[in-house]
Amino acid sequence: MPRNSSVNRGLGTTTVPVELAKPSTVRCAIYTRKSTEEGLQQEFNSLDAQREAAEAFIRSQKHEGWELLPDLYDDGGYTGGNMDRPALQRLIDDINRRTIDCVVVYKVDRLSRSLLDFAKMMELFDKRGVSFVSVTQQFNTTNSLGRLTLNILLSFAQFEREIISERTRDKLSAARKKGKWIGGHPVLGYDIDPKGGKIVVNADEAQRVRAMYDLYVKLGTLNAVWEEISRRDWRSKQWTTEAGITRGGKPISKSGLYGILTNALYNGMVDHKGTLYPGEHERIVDPKVWERVQEGLRENGRTNGAVVKNKYGALLRGVLFCRHCNTAMMHTYTHKGPRRYRYYVCYKAQQKGWKNCQTKSVGAEQIEGAVLTSIRRLATDRDLAEAVLAEAMTQLEGRTHELVAERTAAKRNLRQLNQDLAKLAADTGSDTGLRFERIKSLEESIRATERRMEEISRELAHLEQEPLDVDHLRRTIREFDDVWGTLTVREQEQMVKLLVSKVVYDGVTGKVTISFRSAGAKELCQGKSE
Repeated sequence: MPRNSSVNRGLGTTTVPVELAKPSTVRCAIYTRKSTEEGLQQEFNSLDAQREAAEAFIRSQKHEGWELLPDLYDDGGYTGGNMDRPALQRLIDDINRRTIDCVVVYKVDRLSRSLLDFAKMMELFDKRGVSFVSVTQQFNTTNSLGRLTLNILLSFAQFEREIISERTRDKLSAARKKGKWIGGHPVLGYDIDPKGGKIVVNADEAQRVRAMYDLYVKLGTLNAVWEEISRRDWRSKQWTTEAGITRGGKPISKSGLYGILTNALYNGMVDHKGTLYPGEHERIVDPKVWERVQEGLRENGRTNGAVVKNKYGALLRGVLFCRHCNTAMMHTYTHKGPRRYRYYVCYKAQQKGWKNCQTKSVGAEQIEGAVLTSIRRLATDRDLAEAVLAEAMTQLEGRTHELVAERTAAKRNLRQLNQDLAKLAADTGSDTGLRFERIKSLEESIRATERRMEEISRELAHLEQEPLDVDHLRRTIREFDDVWGTLTVREQEQMVKLLVSKVVYDGVTGKVTISFRSAGAKELCQGKSE
């Protein structure tokens, strides 16, 4: 178009300069998104490719005044099924501040895969006078036909997302039923095969898992096993992500221990919606041992761990420990003719050989008799009773503080778990199967945490009861000593464990150290009066 125009004025011609109107500036923001984090660590990834195409398009519109804003709006590893994306939220904030005139994307579904969310954003764009451009899909949102075309495209994007989700669920279900490993975090005892697609046994960790199952068979309660593995400082599975981040390696919690003892993977099985299928991986725990542990956990779950079968009268099961090895001593027996001889054997000596422990073993009747004699002394020795109560009260205060701290941590953990679960439940647009495994894991963790919080509340309520005085303790022991011979084996074991929290035996000196519980005698009195 000429910059000068000629105007005819009678006989002459006058030239008048005319300035062309410059196009107004259109401030353009590029938004990019990728559903998974796979490949984002590469030097040139999917987000870079989307941005490069969008930048080329903006340059092609330079004559219209289009200019690229320097801010990056990149969401790597976020689904398009919702608007919970940090870069998208920044983009919306900048639109509300009226610093953006046009949003450019590579494809419509990069901005959203939800028709409802997209409609909300288009309403915001119209309100703020912001135009929307998809580089690979030509339409104009300023007219009705363009908006119809856009909605049709988005409807197909949402349909595609839902079909992918359904196919993923079906694929996961079929793989589970065939016993395949379908991904997720590695578990203690197994490593993920570098080639992918399956798990392989980690020999060192597998030995530790088997030891946990053996401990439960011998000790009979989850608390006793947890205390033992805590003393040994056994830790959860540790692994390194593809990004080089180290995960796990933390002390095993009670809920974590419960998860290990109930994980069907260790029995060579795969759990799918409550049904077990034979797995392709190698089992770690013998099937008979695994079934015994499940039976014990179910029994303790029904009785809150109050009743555990004690066929051979082991009064100190779960409370007797070796001083030299600081490990539990297990009840066992031998036969000589028709007679049975009972013993308590150090777990370390049993597993690693007699030469590894100075205590080795002790006769059951001998050690049980020593403990019962100490209990009876409480009825006659006032100084001993006072010393026991003072020490027990100190232990109770420490235990109370410990439980309160654990409950606070459990509440915080439960809140975070529920937030994570809500986020995953809303994320229906994920293109991988890891989401479904993560949801299942979160639900199991929530149930385990809630169970543990109930246990803590019950124990705290019990500890808050009015403590015993010396005379009450002596009177209670004297009364129960009179009827000891009339009690069943189970009742005798219950009485000992209510009064005694821990017994430590030194096989070299023969010394027996007993830690008493202050509230135990009172609880026995209440049971007797009922």
